[in-house]
Amino acid sequence: MQCFPSLVLALSSLLGALALLQLSLYLRVPSRYGKHEERPCRRGRLPARCAWFLQELPAFLVPALLLALRGPPRLEPLGCRLLCCLFCWHYFYRTFIYPFFTRGRPFPLQLLFFGMLFCIYNGFLQGYYLIYCAEYPNDWCTDIRFTSGLLLFLLGMGINIHSDLLLRQLRKPGEVTYKIPQGGLFTYVSGANYFGEIVEWFGFAIATWSLPAFAFAFFTLCCIGPRAYHHHRYYLKTFTDYPKSRKALIPFVF
Repeated sequence: MQCFPSLVLALSSLLGALALLQLSLYLRVPSRYGKHEERPCRRGRLPARCAWFLQELPAFLVPALLLALRGPPRLEPLGCRLLCCLFCWHYFYRTFIYPFFTRGRPFPLQLLFFGMLFCIYNGFLQGYYLIYCAEYPNDWCTDIRFTSGLLLFLLGMGINIHSDLLLRQLRKPGEVTYKIPQGGLFTYVSGANYFGEIVEWFGFAIATWSLPAFAFAFFTLCCIGPRAYHHHRYYLKTFTDYPKSRKALIPFVF
C-alpha cells in the first residue's frame, strides 16, 4: 500500500462534513439513548459492556492491521511511532478496559452499528495517514507542537478516565438510576468526561499537526459537545438541588 494524499484530503474533508451534520442534527435535540430516551426498552439492544467493546474495537484493530501490512521500515522516526501509539492506546483503553467497568444501560443496535462504522472509518484515516503518509523530522519529539500536544493529550485522557471513574461510583451494581455527579472537574462542568475527551483529541491534533487529526478533533467537539449541553439541561430540569454555578462543557465559560 502506498500514500495517496488526495485520499487523505477527501476522507478528512468528509469527516469535517460529518461533524457539521452531527452538530446540525443534535444541537437542539439529543441523540435518543441513555438518559435522553423517551421510552426506554430492551428490544434491539446489547448490554452496555458488550456494545462498547464491539463499537470501539475497530478503531484499535484497523491501525494495527495497517501496520502489519506495511513492510519495513515501519513508523519512522520516533515521533511518528509515538503518535500512532497515542491513538492506539486510547482505543486499547476504550476497548479492553473501559467496557468491563461501565454500568450503563443496554445500548441500541442501530447506534452501535453507526458507531462501529465510524470507528472503522476514523481508524483507517488516522492509521493510514500516520503509517503510510506522515513525514516528520527526526527531532519532532522536541518540537513545541509535539510536546504541547502530548501534554494536552495526557491531561485530557486523565480527565476523561477520572471522570468516568466518578460516574461509575454513582451507581451500585444493577442500578440504572441517574444521580448528580460529584468531585473532580464535575465541580465545574456537567460534561467533565466529554470535556476531557475533547481536550485529548485536540492535543493529539496539535501533536500530529495533520488535517486528519484536526478533522477528528473537530468531529469530537461537534459530536459530544452538544451531548454535554443536553446532559446539563437534563440535570437542571431533573434535580432541583443541582449546582447552578456549573457550566455545561467549558469551565467558567459555557
